Amino acid sequence: MRTQTDRKKLVVALAGNPNSGKTTIFNNLTGANQHVGNYPGVTVERKTGQLNYADYQITLVDLPGTYSLSAFSIEEIIARNSIIQEQPDVVINVVDASSIERNLYLTTQLFELGRPVVIVLNMMDISTRRGQVIDVDKLSNLLGVPVIPSVASKGRGTDDILRAAISHAQNCVESNPAQVDYGREFEHEISGLTDIIKAELPNSNGYQPRWLALKLLENDAEVSKYIVGLGNSERMIDRAKLGGSRIESINASSPSEIITDRRYGFISGACSEAIETGGDRRHEISDKIDLAAIHPTIGLIIFAALMWLVFQSTFTLGEVPMGWIEAGVEWLGGFTASVLPDGLIKSMIVDGIIAGVGGVIVFLPNIVLLFLAIALLEDTGYMARAAFVMDRIMHKIGLHGKSFIPMLIGFGCSVPAYMGSRILEDKTDRLVTMHVITFMSCGARLPVYILVCGAFWPAYAGNVVFSLYALGVLVAIGMVKLLRSTRFKGMSAEFIMELPPYRVPTLRSLFLHTWNRAWLYLRKAGTIILAFSIVMWALMTFPQKSDFSRDYDGMIEQTRSLEAGGGITSDEADSRIEEFENLMAAEQIEASFAGQIGKTIEPVLRPLGMDWRLGVALLSGFMAKEVVVSTMGTLYGVGDADSDSESLRERLSSDPKYSRLKAYSFLLFILFYMPCMAAMAVFLRESGSVKELIYQFIYTTSLAYGASLIAYQVGTLLGLG
Repeated sequence: MRTQTDRKKLVVALAGNPNSGKTTIFNNLTGANQHVGNYPGVTVERKTGQLNYADYQITLVDLPGTYSLSAFSIEEIIARNSIIQEQPDVVINVVDASSIERNLYLTTQLFELGRPVVIVLNMMDISTRRGQVIDVDKLSNLLGVPVIPSVASKGRGTDDILRAAISHAQNCVESNPAQVDYGREFEHEISGLTDIIKAELPNSNGYQPRWLALKLLENDAEVSKYIVGLGNSERMIDRAKLGGSRIESINASSPSEIITDRRYGFISGACSEAIETGGDRRHEISDKIDLAAIHPTIGLIIFAALMWLVFQSTFTLGEVPMGWIEAGVEWLGGFTASVLPDGLIKSMIVDGIIAGVGGVIVFLPNIVLLFLAIALLEDTGYMARAAFVMDRIMHKIGLHGKSFIPMLIGFGCSVPAYMGSRILEDKTDRLVTMHVITFMSCGARLPVYILVCGAFWPAYAGNVVFSLYALGVLVAIGMVKLLRSTRFKGMSAEFIMELPPYRVPTLRSLFLHTWNRAWLYLRKAGTIILAFSIVMWALMTFPQKSDFSRDYDGMIEQTRSLEAGGGITSDEADSRIEEFENLMAAEQIEASFAGQIGKTIEPVLRPLGMDWRLGVALLSGFMAKEVVVSTMGTLYGVGDADSDSESLRERLSSDPKYSRLKAYSFLLFILFYMPCMAAMAVFLRESGSVKELIYQFIYTTSLAYGASLIAYQVGTLLGLG
């Protein structure tokens, strides 16, 4: 048997437009052997995978999806720099065959980077249904690289892709694809500047001299910066400026405009030769669905209905498995309490770790269902329609249409949502979007919603949860309008929204997308939440007060004596003892550090209908929103772990200090105040401004306080308390 060390190593980069099926191909090739991290120095996600094929151990690098390799976004810069600097053995360029001319624009730029390229024509089934007949062999000859047909959603073409990549990497030391001819004057300037670059930069560190010349003429900021940084750049920069001026004076167009026109001309010529389009092209099912899905009015109704269905299903379908996990956590707590001796270690494990982490793990089914629903909407192509529908509203209030994409991501987690705001080129658009992403209820808030709504609105909890998500969107829209009319005046530019065809998602893709997100939730439960649960237990346990402990111990002894003497029944004795233990635990928590903190802020929260315990829970939410649940679990679990206790939801609903009005006031605060510390760290990095971070903290916390205050006070006046 061939071992790993016997295999030849091959590094393959995967490049393509968004919605080209690149991720599906990556999942098909690597399966579960994936690693997700960040590119060095930036927060853009880097996905790599390992697979063995034939005699090769292949490392597959999934480059960020991008439409071009210009310098307009960090994703474009990362994609091209990864190819140039890391020098993969071959680049697999995934092309949507149903939109081939648009997708091949990226291909022409990949050709210029000097690495072997294999083109994968994905979604060939959709192309065929649209009446296109693609002569793959002719297209391969015209482009000068292998072209492999594929239907990734059905697993077709996977082996052919790997064989072509290996063969091309073996036999193509220097790639020789077809090159775009930019015209006589332009080519003359490229040639002259290329000669200068070769003379001045004998070691170009993987950069092709012709590509550098092209980018300098195009006035690419990143390439110009790179050239200047090498020193001795004056001659090259001056020649590029002179050449660019000559080209513009001759053609009455800028070099970048000419480059774009010539590339599309090259693509059009190749497609005209290799592709036939049937004269009786059918009206696609996607187009028929879109008559309703992107309709200005019907589309909004469909979007709202789908979102309601998602959250209602998340709560309803998750109820049964959540009960199983809840029972398991209670059993584990009871079993652990029965085998450990009384003392601080037992209290920390049972009341701190099991009650805290278990209180968060309970909501895993709901999290999985939510992420599954989001993955389903993304993979079918509906999410792009949702952004298209909301774009009309976004522009009316002054938000860029692209902003809705990171806002949608915010329903999963604020961290990638803040990173996703990079698709906005304008800094003002980016900052406004980041300031309202917090109102998109992230997955971490969902356990809090489910806990409280399940306690106080068990019959229609899904509707209440949906109202919170909808309210977050409405407030985000209002805040955009306010920010645009005050701090960030002006309107956003229009943009073209790509609507990919509807697809039937594969079970493999849905599983991987859901599992990756659910695993992040579990990992947080096993790290941040575990650590903070122990911290909260310590804050609620120390300092220990012995005075009232001795008093209650005496009461318990008296109760036992009465029972032994026949003064009360065994059931009465057990009831009294349980009451004494609960009172002792409550007084201990009030006297603890956590209780002291809660008591200090209670006067500020009392107008909102909240007591010191909810105040402690809100403070813990600054670390991570899931910690709110674990903190409440610890608050209600200390001193009661040995009993066959009721669930946390039942404890909340039976507590006479709380009501539905107070519960909704608490939920409003959870909805509006700033995200967790990890999200705020990313906010600071992405905004690059401590001032904006402070502003984010002040205005979200003020809004949370104001909304809760109005809801509770008005509700009390109306007799809803």
